[in-house]
Amino acid sequence: MTWVTYVGVISALIVFPGPVALLCTSHGLAFGRHQASATVIGGTLASLVLMLVSALGLGAILAASETAFSLLKLVGGAYLVYLGLQAWLAQPRPPSFATTDGTDSRSHGASAGRLFRRGFTVGISNPKDILFFAALFPNFVDTGAPQLPQFAVLALTWLVIDTTLMSVYAAMGSGLGRWFSRPGRVRAFNRATGGLFMAAGGSLMASR
Repeated sequence: MTWVTYVGVISALIVFPGPVALLCTSHGLAFGRHQASATVIGGTLASLVLMLVSALGLGAILAASETAFSLLKLVGGAYLVYLGLQAWLAQPRPPSFATTDGTDSRSHGASAGRLFRRGFTVGISNPKDILFFAALFPNFVDTGAPQLPQFAVLALTWLVIDTTLMSVYAAMGSGLGRWFSRPGRVRAFNRATGGLFMAAGGSLMASR
C-alpha cells in the first residue's frame, strides 16, 4: 500500500513539466523522438545521482549551509538562463523530415552524446532536488527494516516512471514537428521555450 501511494505521489510530481521535460520536448521537436532518448537518459541519470547524493546525507548539509546552497543554485540557475538565451536567439529553422532512405533527417542534427550531456546537466543543475529527495524518501521508508533494499526499490520506481514520462514528452515534441513547418511558428516556439528556461533559472536563483 505504501509503494502504491509512493507511485501516485511521484507520478503527479514528475508529470508536471519542469526544465528536463521542457528540454525533452524541445529536443524531440528538433531532433526526433529516437535521438531525444539520449536527453531522457541523461535527465534520468541525473535524478539517480541526486538521489545518491541525498542518501549520503549531503541533502542535510545543503539544508544547513546557506552558502553551499546559494552557490549551487546560482550556478544551476545561470545555466538554465544560458539555455534560455540560446533558445531565444536560435535561428527559426523548420525541422526537415524526409531523407533519401526514408528515415527521419532530424536524427542527424546532433550527436547522442551531446544531447545526453545536455539532459544530464539540466537535471543535475537544481540543488533543490537534493533537498526534495531528502524530504521525500523518509516518508516511505520503514526504519525497522533494512533500508538499502527499500531505497533501491524507491529509486528504481522513480527511474522507471521518470524515464517513461520524459519519453512521452520527447514523443510529444517529435509529433508536433510537422506543425512547425513555418519559420514564424518555430521562432514563437524557440522564444516560448527560451522564456520558460530563463524563468526557471531566475526562479531557481531567487529561491531560498
